[in-house]
Parts: sequence; structure tokens; C-alpha cells
Amino acid sequence: MIRVLVVEDDPVAAEAHRSYVERVAGFAVAGVVHTGADALRFCERSPVDVVLLDFYLPDTHGLQVCRALRAAGSDVDVIAVTSARDLAVIRSAVAVGVVQYLLKPFTFASLRERLERYARFRERAVGAGEVSGQADVDGMLATLRAPGRRTLPKGMSEETLQAVTEALAGAADGLSAAAAADLTGVSRVTARRYLEYLAENGLARRRPHYGQVGRPEVRFYPG
Repeated sequence: MIRVLVVEDDPVAAEAHRSYVERVAGFAVAGVVHTGADALRFCERSPVDVVLLDFYLPDTHGLQVCRALRAAGSDVDVIAVTSARDLAVIRSAVAVGVVQYLLKPFTFASLRERLERYARFRERAVGAGEVSGQADVDGMLATLRAPGRRTLPKGMSEETLQAVTEALAGAADGLSAAAAADLTGVSRVTARRYLEYLAENGLARRRPHYGQVGRPEVRFYPG
């Protein structure tokens, strides 16, 4: 099992990330902490393979946690989960050895994909020995990279898909097409199309919601 330390200051988000990790085969949550100092202490005292690291912590920045880990001689891998979109932060994350960078808000499917890619990388990279050539090195590093840009169905845009995805990620009680339309400024028909697309691709789940009268309303939940 690949042991994961979840570092997230928001208790609700921390619980969601813990739940997400435990749903991915081959991964186990070693612990959950809410500050950078606790993350460093945990890594010093307990075996951890990868840190799922929020960058905006109450006591320090996630980049400082990464630097402290390296200064202490730790080779634990780091997957950043953050809302930081600043290019300087992204460059610094690469410089301190962050192996994956996942922007908030994200779905379970997005995290699962990156964890599975990380697992494939570890399968090829752990242990002693040498690679046979450049192709092996390229193949190992390619497992960490996300797939190429997807091709959306005709009439759909990445911008609207991202808006609906973000609205869905913040809907703990589910999101109807009407609610998604209100949040994103598109029509109800358009919102439903995007929600159905997410569901068909494993990024959302459909559930009927029974109200007082009439037919049940279909609500969508993060995948």
C-alpha cells in the first residue's frame, strides 16, 4: 500500500480528501494533519510515501513545507492540492520536487487519475538498478503527466465545463440542472448537458431527489 499523509487546514476538505484517497485501490491514509509543522513532525516520526499537500496553511506555505522536507533529507513525494494559480508558485513547486499539481476545486475522478499515475510511476521507479536507455526514462516520467487535451462534443466549451465542474465541487447536497444554471449563468438545458457529460465520464453521480410532490428531481454529486 502507498501511504498518504493528507495536509489540509479545512476540516471538511481534509475529510473529503481522506475519503477520496481511501477509495483508490493501492492507497492508504497514514494520517491527516492541518498545519505545516504537524506535517513535518508526522513525516519525521511515521513512514509516509506521498504527501497530499495544501499550500495555504495557517502556519506556513506549502512550498516551505516542501523545502523543509528536502532540507531534512526526506525523499517523500508531494502532490500539491491547492488553489494557487500563480506561475511563480507553480515553477517553485516543480523546483522543490512536487510530482503532481492539482488545482482546487477538483473531483474525485481528477485526484484518482493522478494517484493512479503516481502509482504506475512508483512501480517503475522504486528499487535499485539502472534503466536500459532513454526510452525507459521517458516512459517513467510520462506516467506522471496528464493525458492530452480532451476533445469535447460539438457545441461544448472547456470554459463552461470548468464552471459547471467548480459549481458541482462546491455542492455537498447535490446540484440540480436549475441550480447549476443559476450558478454558472447558462441555460437549464445547457447545464443539464454538461452535468450529464460529467456523469457519463465518471466525474459525477446522478441521484433522484424526492420532494414533497411530483416526479423526483435528478441531482448530481461530485464523482
